[in-house]
Amino acid sequence: MSNGDRKPLREGARDRSYGQDYQASVVDRFGVWLSARQICRYAGSLAVKELGDFGCGYHAAFVRRVLPELKQAVVVDFALSPDLKGLPNLTAIEGILPNVLAQVPSSSLDIVLCISVLEHLWDPLTALQECSRIVRPGGTCIFNVPSWRGKRFLEFSAFRLGLSPKDEMDDHKAYYDVKDFWPLLVRAGFRPSNIRCFSHKFGLNTFAVCRSTNDSADTAQ
Repeated sequence: MSNGDRKPLREGARDRSYGQDYQASVVDRFGVWLSARQICRYAGSLAVKELGDFGCGYHAAFVRRVLPELKQAVVVDFALSPDLKGLPNLTAIEGILPNVLAQVPSSSLDIVLCISVLEHLWDPLTALQECSRIVRPGGTCIFNVPSWRGKRFLEFSAFRLGLSPKDEMDDHKAYYDVKDFWPLLVRAGFRPSNIRCFSHKFGLNTFAVCRSTNDSADTAQ
């Protein structure tokens, strides 16, 4: 479990990535498994695709699992496990989101993932715009954020039961129902006709699948 004595984390002042110095609880692992199922369902075949996982966690667990299928992967987080940097078809970028995403070229990835990350950012819109810029025309961006119903569950799990990292919950800056998240996706440059946004994980999360178009990078400016 995480150290309960840590100060609340702040964007631009994090001292670790998710999972860097503790083992995920059963609750955390179940949530990750549910997200992975949805990603695989909506991303389609990953064979010979180029995929980015932004806010992937210290161990980049999802990318590790699917890396043999991919042509190339780009993982981004505050800190990354050193062994990731030696993998031949993986680019590891360390830094603070969303600014560090400027290092990723425009229209360079087929699939962009940003899972359980935006709720930690003061500037989620910039992160979404960067995702829109980076994904190729015809590519897919996939997002997951906690809902307002999920807030109650997550805080109970972390603050009362000790089954989730307390300092990660203290770092949350927002929660998103569909009615909150959909307008943000449109502002980021995704067309309404290319957005599928819905409740997920028994209503505890909001999930979005956004297809890129030829002019998505332009409209995100």
